[in-house]
Amino acid sequence: MANRRSLLSLSLIFVFMINSAIATPVTYNVASLGAKADGKTDSTKAFLSAWAKACASMNPGVIYVPAGTFFLRDVVFSGPCKNNAITFHIAGTLVAPSDYRVIGNAANWIFFHHVNGVTISGGILDGQGTALWACKASHGESCPSGATTLGFSDSNNIVVSGLASLNSQMFHIVINDCQNVQMQGVRVSASGNSPNTDGIHVQMSSGVTILNSKIATGDDCVSIGSGTSNLWIEGVACGPGHGISIGSLGKEQEEAGVQNVTVKTVTFTGTQNGLRIKSWGRPSTGFARNILFQHATMVNVENPIIIDQHYCPDNKGCPGQVSGVQISDVTYEDIHGTSATEVAVKFDCSPKHPCSEIKLEDVKLTYKNQAAESSCSHADGTTEGVVQPTSCL
Repeated sequence: MANRRSLLSLSLIFVFMINSAIATPVTYNVASLGAKADGKTDSTKAFLSAWAKACASMNPGVIYVPAGTFFLRDVVFSGPCKNNAITFHIAGTLVAPSDYRVIGNAANWIFFHHVNGVTISGGILDGQGTALWACKASHGESCPSGATTLGFSDSNNIVVSGLASLNSQMFHIVINDCQNVQMQGVRVSASGNSPNTDGIHVQMSSGVTILNSKIATGDDCVSIGSGTSNLWIEGVACGPGHGISIGSLGKEQEEAGVQNVTVKTVTFTGTQNGLRIKSWGRPSTGFARNILFQHATMVNVENPIIIDQHYCPDNKGCPGQVSGVQISDVTYEDIHGTSATEVAVKFDCSPKHPCSEIKLEDVKLTYKNQAAESSCSHADGTTEGVVQPTSCL
């Protein structure tokens, strides 16, 4: 009898699991909940209502945003939810307030916190940041710092696919303290002189993948902050912008390092940097190691390959000090194209913690149709195959 009960219990659990796995997603249309596609009516409550319903359900949910333009103030979508499969299917455009003061002091415009299994599919996020950029150009620090367009924090199993971010006030997309995030087919667009508008910023996260994306902005196309591990970037076109940057690292005395980063099949066009690692010129426990840069094309890039361990903006908090960040095991393989400056390869490392195990393999960079130059300071490594400019390692 006991065995029969056990078998019955197991059968019921199995049936429940099967039903859960094939449960039909419930769709929540924001327009049905009061959102207006006129670009003027505040639709924030309708979006929060859709989220509350989807999050409270045991079934997977689809929050559907139809065609049209929806005005949103700063909004937080918080978990944990009762299911781990909520998709935002965005057929239209979400637009931030045109007056930058409305959300300019909020950290984020659209923010997901403590969620699991959220997918964002399609759509355009228009941060309307141009007026704030103009304020910063004219009035500097008296302006609000600006909101990140899309932020994820303390979240797992996130997918962002086919999304466009336009004219963010500050960073476009930030991934902080997350695990297992996939971004594909993302398009980022902002003016080349827009301040602090990093395309995708990753920090304190692992298992992040960025694929087949096009990023044009005024700061780093992708910036990789402390505590990032197992990051894969492939098929990214960058420009205008400041390149793909690991750092700046070492801002804090006690800081988590960066490791296991792959950047491959990327193109840089007219950017300030190509493949960059930078750290503050002051003591820190930070590090960057096991980094692979592979199959990169440079088109008129100011600093195609650069390690800068003397970062010290405005010469505040670091003059006379040296970087404590240890950079090691960095490989540059099949990097080719044109430099906009004579020095195409620059390794300016810490005198206290020199760069080690730097590898250059099949690198060919030219300047004005002639051989470019390389510059090394406190860097050690090896070369393999054809390396132009001539290695200084």
